[in-house]
Amino acid sequence: MNSHEIDFEIFGNDLQCVEIELDPNETVIAEAGSMMMMNQSIEMNTILGDGSKQDESVLGKIFSAGKRVLTGESLFMTTYTQRGSSKAKVTFAAPYPGKIIPMHLLEFGGKIICQKEAFLCAAKGVSVGIEFQQKLGVGFFGGEGFIMQKLEGNGLAFLHAGGTVVKRSLTHGEALNVDTGCLVALSSSVNYDIKLQKGIKNSLFGGEGLFITTLQGPGDVWIQSMPFSRLADRIYANMPRTGGKRTGEGSILGRIGGLLDGDN
Repeated sequence: MNSHEIDFEIFGNDLQCVEIELDPNETVIAEAGSMMMMNQSIEMNTILGDGSKQDESVLGKIFSAGKRVLTGESLFMTTYTQRGSSKAKVTFAAPYPGKIIPMHLLEFGGKIICQKEAFLCAAKGVSVGIEFQQKLGVGFFGGEGFIMQKLEGNGLAFLHAGGTVVKRSLTHGEALNVDTGCLVALSSSVNYDIKLQKGIKNSLFGGEGLFITTLQGPGDVWIQSMPFSRLADRIYANMPRTGGKRTGEGSILGRIGGLLDGDN
């Protein structure tokens, strides 16, 4: 199925949103709960799967949608179709601080592999599926497990990642070592593997864990500076521990601030 041709504009710096302009009868698909606002003439529908196969049976839709559950996503996706006679706009918001990455899949051979929960929205016709990692080391220690998402088709898709996103284009045989949680996406031609950190001190005290991701070209890779799991860990580490009151920053100034706020 050929994907619908959509226009878009991205707003914001750290908490971004993407505004998509739809012509009459054009449709965009998105994860449930990502819509920020839309014109009144746009019709919203909840569907099983991604709607990329129009002649797919009900059983086939259930099977395709069920595979998405393995990546931690919902069985259902939402479509937004312009039913009016002129152009209309729908806007989707990023779920946490970071960047929205637009990708025209044709520029990357019609397929992109990405981390779980990275997909935000796409033109109708883009297939959102799963990609199994065939190497045991990648599955157990790669940070994303055995299952990642894959986007296939010839249209626009939008990913979201934490912090700042850096794209690197690797030549044939060129390798790049990446923290296991910082990998966002890669083109299908890139070889993805996991290796043990060199040296006992590096492994135990380097702060990067026992394993590191190795990416080898040719192809493109996208790296995020702040994985959501790392952000969540930092927030959890600074949550109040006793009686719902803050603990400060571990310094005398933090304790003085607590006294000024009325915390005993």
